[in-house]
Amino acid sequence: MSDQVLKVGIIGQGRSGRNIHANLLAQIGSYYRIAAVADSMPERQQRAVQDFGCNAYATWEEMVASEELDLVVNASPSHLHFSISLELLNRGIHVLCEKPLAGSVAEVDQLIEASERAGKVIAIFQQQRYQPAFVQIQEVIKSGVLGRIVQADISLNGFARRWDWQTLQENNGGSLMNTGPHCLDQALQLLGTDENPDVLCIMDRANTFGDAEDYVKLIMRKAGSPTLDVEISSCSAYPHEQFNIQGTNGGLHGNANRLEWRYFKPEEAPEQKLIKEPLFDANGNPAYCSESLAWHSDSWDFIKPTDKSPGDTLTERVYMMLYHTITEGALLEITPQQIRQQMWVMEECRRQNPHIYQTENAGAAAK
Repeated sequence: MSDQVLKVGIIGQGRSGRNIHANLLAQIGSYYRIAAVADSMPERQQRAVQDFGCNAYATWEEMVASEELDLVVNASPSHLHFSISLELLNRGIHVLCEKPLAGSVAEVDQLIEASERAGKVIAIFQQQRYQPAFVQIQEVIKSGVLGRIVQADISLNGFARRWDWQTLQENNGGSLMNTGPHCLDQALQLLGTDENPDVLCIMDRANTFGDAEDYVKLIMRKAGSPTLDVEISSCSAYPHEQFNIQGTNGGLHGNANRLEWRYFKPEEAPEQKLIKEPLFDANGNPAYCSESLAWHSDSWDFIKPTDKSPGDTLTERVYMMLYHTITEGALLEITPQQIRQQMWVMEECRRQNPHIYQTENAGAAAK
């Protein structure tokens, strides 16, 4: 049992509030206790009371007015994330907000300012930062065996039609705002977050029934860093692999469950030098460059932990990180400043696609 158990209120008992957050928090009771939930649907309230032994309210305002909470999880609909998180910070409450955190850079700036003024944490639920495959990719890159990384592809695509509220712009819907935060978080970690990248983005509406995009092709680059290719598509009948890394000494590919990489060692490679004259083979015939490299290969497979302890799942990693931040003052690993850069990229994507997002609504991306 930890020294301090944090009392949590959860806004929303839908796919995220209940299925992700509440179900996980109920399993790590040594660190968190679900004190209350807020949801407009009486049946969801009743179910939460029965399953989690907590209080239930129809509105989040009633919940925070009636409970002494250490943390509120904001799993409200996407377009309400900003306004509710801002009010919670202004009331002096730590917040963990679902993605997308907000709808613009200006809104993220307001949340950062409110957090600093209140001395309270604004954390963002970007659990894919801790995806085991992504952690392994970073380790392979850091080892240097692939050489200088030239390009990294991150794809989350498939074939699907969608017609729910998250397909609407007015709800901060669309693939960029819903799926994009996960891909962008990983991509920007590989690209480096010291400065904003150059951005080229093409968006389309393919199989959606709403007015927001469900196809995103995003290219990001900056001096001294690899080119990042992010693709999110709902019209890919033959989906790409989730990860593909290209380097000067080799490459890596795979998905969340398995990765493979191969590389050559420069010290083992035949010595070559630039030849400007035509090449000929041993018989005097015109020839192409040809050599035999000694390839080395390795792989990684995801193994689900058998001895369960806090921090085994992606969601637990976020919550354990946040617990140490709130109780010990440890630094956040996923910061609102990093999310601000994501939002800057998203604003630039919208600006470049006025056929989907009207320029006057998207605005120019802030620096």
